[in-house]
Parts: sequence; structure tokens; C-alpha cells
Amino acid sequence: MTPHLTQIDHRYGEGVHVLDDPFLTTQLARLCSPETTQPTFNQLVHQLYTSLIRIVISHAFPRVNVAMDTRMKASTPLGVFRGEIVDRQTPTVVVDIARAGILPSQVCYDTFNTVLDPSAVRQDHLIMARTTDAEEQVTGAAVGAHKIGGPIDDCFVLFPDPMGATGNSLAKAIEVYRQFGKARRLITLNLVITPQFIRRLKQAAPEVVIYALRLDRGMSTPDVLATVPGTHWDRESGLDERHYIVPGGGGFGELMNNSWI
Repeated sequence: MTPHLTQIDHRYGEGVHVLDDPFLTTQLARLCSPETTQPTFNQLVHQLYTSLIRIVISHAFPRVNVAMDTRMKASTPLGVFRGEIVDRQTPTVVVDIARAGILPSQVCYDTFNTVLDPSAVRQDHLIMARTTDAEEQVTGAAVGAHKIGGPIDDCFVLFPDPMGATGNSLAKAIEVYRQFGKARRLITLNLVITPQFIRRLKQAAPEVVIYALRLDRGMSTPDVLATVPGTHWDRESGLDERHYIVPGGGGFGELMNNSWI
């Protein structure tokens, strides 16, 4: 039985989970505030992704029934834990999409190594950048280099990327990974997403499962904002003319690295 998720109501279809968690929403609001800088910014990113990956593991990963000895087994035959746990042999790949994805990926990778058998977990790296036109509008994404550690057949492949704006970068990342086999499941872990991001991802990979903490559609008209998200998907927008998220939180890659390039 799949554990219950507390999430917002929407009309985007299956495989889209926007969490409704006041604690995480509050942390995310602080993260997006102009007053939040280093080191608080990265501390909040670390805390948010520690929570998000735990939720995803509990909701999406397979479980098994076990009988495991405890330290009490030495003094009594009853000292055996019997119950359901996450299947520690689940093959898992965490993808670091530099540069905003570096810290989130490391948090997820480190967490997996405490829950799964570390021999079943690996971390890959993609160097990517937006491509833009003369009006600074995003036209796509380009891969500069990658370090991919092998096939992904039957693996859970996770893409922790904070800002899901246009979806072009993650669509390109998924395209790259299709060359390395057929994943058991493709999962994105985002802090903020837009309606355009959901549409682009689902076009590129209908099977992808999206987990996010917040949906931003602040460029939509008031009448659209008054409806359940996804009701008027074709009229919803969370992007300004430069394809930055509104209300959003600014350039997370710049803020994480204190480097405005």
C-alpha cells in the first residue's frame, strides 16, 4: 500500500505531487526571501532536501518484510524485529545537475547511503546550461559534459533540481539518460515548479514522477488564479519574459555559490 501524501488538489494528471506541508512551505518562503543569504541559504536548502528525499523514499520506493536481529537477541529469542522496511537493495542513481543541483544531489546521495545498501547507490554529474536567444528567452538546454557511471536499467533515477522553470534542462537530462538504458522510475525533486515545467516534462517523459514543495503561477490572470491549478492549464503561467519563476526566489545557482554569472 502506497503511503498517503498530503498534497494540493490539481488537474495536471497523475505523477505530479505538489506537497501541502506548512513546515516546509515556511522554510521555502524564508529561502526565497531577499533577506536570506549565505550561510542561511544553503542551510535551508540542505534542510529542505533532507525532508523532501525522506518523503520521496517513503512514498515511492519499494518495501520488503524482514526479520532482523536486534542487540536483545543475545539475551532472548524474542529480540528480533519483524516488520516492513525500504528495500535496501533498490538500485538508485542520483543525478547532480550543476550548478543549482550540486548541493541538493549531495544531500539526497548521502541520505540514500544511510537507508539503502551503499553498493546499490551512485551519483552522476551533468554540466548543463540554459540556451537563450537575443531577447534572453530560454530556447533549450545544452550539456557541456557528464560523468555517468554506467547503465540505468531497472534503476530509480532521481533529478534533484530546485527550480523547475521551463523544464528544458530536465527534459534534456532525461534525453541523455535514455541512452543508458530503461530506468525503473524517473523522479524529479524540485522546490518550486511552474505549469510550464510540468507540461514540458510530461511531454518529454510521460512516465516521469514530479515531487515539488510549491507551484508558482504568479503570471496568471486573477480569474485563473482563483481556480484549482491545472483547470486552465493553457492559460496558466509562472514565468516572466526572461523565463524566471514568479513569484519564485531568484537565481538559486547564483545564491548557492555566491557567484553571479
